[in-house]
Amino acid sequence: MIPALICVVSFLTMLQFFVSYSRSMIAESRCVQLSAEAREICGFTFSTAAGNQFRRLVKLISLCPQRREDNRQVRIVAAYFYFLGLVRVLLNWAMPSASSWIESERSGCAYLAAVVLDRRIAYTRMMMAQQSSH
Repeated sequence: MIPALICVVSFLTMLQFFVSYSRSMIAESRCVQLSAEAREICGFTFSTAAGNQFRRLVKLISLCPQRREDNRQVRIVAAYFYFLGLVRVLLNWAMPSASSWIESERSGCAYLAAVVLDRRIAYTRMMMAQQSSH
């Protein structure tokens, strides 16, 4: 019984750190201003993002040359995005008021994906400029 309790407490603690880390990355990305080109590609008006755009943005990110720093961020936020989807399904019947918070968090995931896409577009432009100068 005690080992099972230790396992459950450890899992819940790890889940708390995962959620906190994911939310801190999302909060950090909200401070970044997207370029006009990135907003146009992403389909954002001003700085708003919809959570349902996340999957499309991740597919666009995968089309750009990879930067090692971005891969970890995208994977963690994608896991958080899908975790939020699971929480939304589980809590929808018990706490319908939580769905607006969950959608807000999912839109934060989409905004972070847009920031990563913007970085990768800038990186691609830099690589093309270097290639053309040689």
